Amino acid sequence: MLWAAAGVTTLAFLIALEFAARGYGEPGPIAIETRELIFAPHSGPLLYAGLALTMVVLTWRQRLVAAGAAIGIDVLFLLVRWAVGADLHFGNGALWVVVGCVVLALTRRTGAERALLLKGAGLGLLLVMGHRAGDTWLLITSQTRPTVLDPYVVTADHALGDPSWLVGRIVEATDPVSGHVLGLVYGQLPLAAALVGLYQLRHVADRRRFPAHHLVRTFLVIGLLGPAIYMIFPVVGPVYAYGAEGGAWAAADVWPDSLPVIGAPHPIPFDEITPRNCMPSLHTAWATTLLVHSREGSRFMRYAGLFWFVATLTATLGFGYHYGVDLVAGVVFALTIEAGMRGAALGWDRSCTWLVAHGTTVFAVLLVSYRYLPQQMAAHPWLFGPLLLLLMSGVVLHYVRTTKRWRSRTAPAREPRAQPAGLEPEPA
Repeated sequence: MLWAAAGVTTLAFLIALEFAARGYGEPGPIAIETRELIFAPHSGPLLYAGLALTMVVLTWRQRLVAAGAAIGIDVLFLLVRWAVGADLHFGNGALWVVVGCVVLALTRRTGAERALLLKGAGLGLLLVMGHRAGDTWLLITSQTRPTVLDPYVVTADHALGDPSWLVGRIVEATDPVSGHVLGLVYGQLPLAAALVGLYQLRHVADRRRFPAHHLVRTFLVIGLLGPAIYMIFPVVGPVYAYGAEGGAWAAADVWPDSLPVIGAPHPIPFDEITPRNCMPSLHTAWATTLLVHSREGSRFMRYAGLFWFVATLTATLGFGYHYGVDLVAGVVFALTIEAGMRGAALGWDRSCTWLVAHGTTVFAVLLVSYRYLPQQMAAHPWLFGPLLLLLMSGVVLHYVRTTKRWRSRTAPAREPRAQPAGLEPEPA
């Protein structure tokens, strides 16, 4: 029943986004994904990641058949595109197989088998559709928010030492090596999340059920709720507001060479194309949840999660997409959502409620401070810089302590150790 309600809610949300995008003369997430059944996909790796998530509910024989069918369909599409001289993109086959699993579940499966197959296919489609829905959200932010608050954020960022300008100069000095590596990490974050999700869901086919909580759930909810904050606090980022990427709309072309000169912060007009997608940094939020969930995996996964987290934060700053205060807000936002999702899955208690309330309060305080106290923050960096980090660290520490209690509560009880023969305890 819960899965059905979630499915209906998600479908209604996607339909609403479709109508909103159509109102601005652009296709929405449903139309884009429908086109990718035939036309060249935007992201082949993302589509195959969705297929991989779907296959967690299949047996090994069924997985081989599904993978073979996807590759075979893609080969046919590539041959046709090669023959007509079109771009050789791939991924159609993966989408065809996921949709085929939905049709198979509805027409050839019943009961628990149908429900499990629909859950797997729905998870794969959600990963793909969530990405498309995010693109539509970004279009809406650029069309409905004619002014941006970058002068407030860049002023507040002085409290942290303007890390985007510092890291931006480092990346420029080490380009093209750093640019290629960081660009790959930044662009394939959904694929990394799918890999960690696959590790967490590797026993679904054997146990015939999904775990109560896993990374993909939090990943999707962050992508759903984050753009709503964009509407409240529209920011385009230093490379656009103060760099060459902003073109004629940029307040100055100084990033990352020198800091802009700003008097009293005020909203500035910006174009109707650039997304207002900085506050909070959702890439930081996603990388944070990736780090959190990878800690529960193998040693290789823990190191990979840490690398992806550090590289993502470096890319967000080094490419000029975010200010330092965006990242602080992103970490708090991620841990608050993660706490809420764990509580919903494992059961709410006082510690979970306090953690969500703590994270929500700190996140609100950060946004209010960036908007109404930026000049004070810039004038007293020795006070506000450590204070920002202290607020974020408090949420991190609270989360760590709470998750330890969750693990101790949900850990299976150990079997009593067998006593060697002849050493049975005497009856009291």
